[in-house]
Amino acid sequence: MPLTPKERMAIPRQQMPERAADVRNRDFNEVNVGFQESLAQLEATRCLQCKDGKCTRGCPVGIDIPGFLEHIAAGDLKSAAELLLSANALPGITGRVCPQEEQCEQVCIRAKGKNGRPVAVGHLERYVADWARENLDMKTLLAPATGLKIAVVGSGPAGLTCAGELAKKGHDVTIFEALHTAGGVLTYGIPEFRLPNKVIDAEVDRLRQMGVKIVCNVVIGRTFTIDELLGEEGFSAIFIANGAGLPIFMNIPGENLKGVYSANEYLTRSNLMRAYTFPENDTPIVKGEHVVVVGGGNVAMDSVRTAKRLGAKEAILVYRRSREEMPARIEEVHHAEQEGIIFKLLCSPIRVLGAPDGWVKGVECIRMELGEPDDSGRRRPVPMKGSEFTLDCDIVIMAIGTRSNPLLTQATPDLKLNKWGYIEIDETGATSKPGVFAGGDIVRGSATVILAMGDGKKAAATIDHYVRTEHGLPM
Repeated sequence: MPLTPKERMAIPRQQMPERAADVRNRDFNEVNVGFQESLAQLEATRCLQCKDGKCTRGCPVGIDIPGFLEHIAAGDLKSAAELLLSANALPGITGRVCPQEEQCEQVCIRAKGKNGRPVAVGHLERYVADWARENLDMKTLLAPATGLKIAVVGSGPAGLTCAGELAKKGHDVTIFEALHTAGGVLTYGIPEFRLPNKVIDAEVDRLRQMGVKIVCNVVIGRTFTIDELLGEEGFSAIFIANGAGLPIFMNIPGENLKGVYSANEYLTRSNLMRAYTFPENDTPIVKGEHVVVVGGGNVAMDSVRTAKRLGAKEAILVYRRSREEMPARIEEVHHAEQEGIIFKLLCSPIRVLGAPDGWVKGVECIRMELGEPDDSGRRRPVPMKGSEFTLDCDIVIMAIGTRSNPLLTQATPDLKLNKWGYIEIDETGATSKPGVFAGGDIVRGSATVILAMGDGKKAAATIDHYVRTEHGLPM
């Protein structure tokens, strides 16, 4: 007999099992262990099966969350997986790195009230995706081939999602990736202790099985231009999803010293090039004993937790606001605290200090206090005069954001950009250049994986309509 709403409300949120902090902070194996079947079913049973579906509307890729949870609660994982995969091309990834607490879980009716705890949608998504990867033939039914070629620039979350959606509609899709491995920011930017490479590889392989071609070591804007793809290469449309991978620095004295990294380089060396296994893999990385990471987002958290795993005695996060304003996911901050990361909040670097040999020896910081809210809605940090102090360190990692890489856009002068250099699009994802669409970080600036995926899914629908109209094909 189904449980009553009152009985469902009495079930507490189930805790995600995780590895011990003093063990996991010395390796790159995944932190979260994942639900077992009994925990997953119990957690899914907490869903009240609301009729208005606020959680579904809160999901950028539109997963039918109540239906998905109902299948799990009933023990029907095959139906749960099929429903999940019908809406989400990368569920094993989003189940691990999507900020559900700001989206579907935030609007869950169970989150209301002082002690409310939403249904753990993200943990259940991960559980079903992992089950499906091992137990389900995930071949997707494809529409009849249209014979139309569509190019996707970049194999990050927006590009992979768009490619998968277009392949399902029968189009011949080719992804062009600048690096030697597919996955984009998923592969080079997110450490394996949060997102194992085997999960990314499995999601990418499923797209290949659908007929998506992935061509690596191709830089659009250099190897080919957008006009060449639309012209002699014969593509009917292009989706640009090359991200925003150009690192930002603070422009303070000492940033050119040896031992100062951008988070992009630091994480790419470790994640994509597997420098943490050096010399087994031949990409080196400097392993400091005292490492300072500047920033408060997920990239900063990934960097400082990576430094700890590379052997730092002190891995220190310097952030100019308080913990409440920190944009990193709550779970990542919690894990970092458990792992011994040192938080220096309400302070900001003003100078990187160097030794006579040109290597970093410390960072001079100033303490901050919070003033009135700025454009982001968070209180603006204001320096406190006379509060300067020094942190001794041998590595500094700047994780304060990225901006658009101009290689592609400089080679495409008729592509309209905004004042920050990001591509401008309309509400459908179309750019100013006919046949060219865009989404993800190259449009938004640095954002989340799931928002990029939402852009890719929306643009795929627009592209499908555009090419069918241009070539007189039925809808």
